[in-house]
Amino acid sequence: MTIKSLYISDLDGTLLNSHKEISENTKKTLNTLVASGGYFSVATARTAVSSQKILSGVQVNTPVVLMNGAVIYDILDGKYIKTETIPAAAAYTIVEVIKKHKITGFMYSVFDNRLQVYYESLNTTVLKAYHNERVTKYAKSFEQIASFSDKIKDNKVIYFVFMGKKERLSELLPDLKKLQGIDMVLSNDVYTENLWYLEVYSTNASKYNAVNYIRNYCSFDRIIGFGDNFNDIPLLKACDEFYAVSNAVYELKEKSTGIIANNNSDGVARFIVARREF
Repeated sequence: MTIKSLYISDLDGTLLNSHKEISENTKKTLNTLVASGGYFSVATARTAVSSQKILSGVQVNTPVVLMNGAVIYDILDGKYIKTETIPAAAAYTIVEVIKKHKITGFMYSVFDNRLQVYYESLNTTVLKAYHNERVTKYAKSFEQIASFSDKIKDNKVIYFVFMGKKERLSELLPDLKKLQGIDMVLSNDVYTENLWYLEVYSTNASKYNAVNYIRNYCSFDRIIGFGDNFNDIPLLKACDEFYAVSNAVYELKEKSTGIIANNNSDGVARFIVARREF
């Protein structure tokens, strides 16, 4: 009996090189995999807009996991097939917590198959850089508002992201951990030293839950995953096999099935070529 397998990879720090690009060799390998009857997808913290731009030229034939599992998106049909919403009460309290600590960031919602990103102010160089890169490079739409609270009632809020020093973001954790219905991950940026991201989402939103949904949705018998950072631990737990690139954090390497070449050496592509005969 033929085993239906899915290869699913994180993007930044794993499939992407240090220039935030997929090499031509990796694109060729992935397209050959799909053309030969294989399946490929990604599980990333990125949104549909930036993921599609990055994946241009790659034949992705399976729904993708975005925003660390907050949404599952069908690239071929251009629609969200599953979203996990933060409870409104929790969303309002998150806003109170960040005001208390004088921290702001970005709030994401999905309405009528459209992702909207809100921000209150770009009061740090990190927030400005995050906003400007996504507007310039990916043509992503942002809307400035007076307060996140103004948009919670009538929108399906799925995700908050805050960025800065680890110590500063850690100040939010005790208050956020008291809330019901949300989960979070604090992870370091793979491109900028001493820059950390705190991502907050529904307890139902995780790479683990999203990958298991895709397993059932597409009837996969086996899932082989790849990653590099703390937010890939849930992905690891959902896979039958999981391989960390050699540039991955120690905690992920320790739990992985094995270690492969780093993201600048086409580690994922080299593994797939060694594993399959095209």
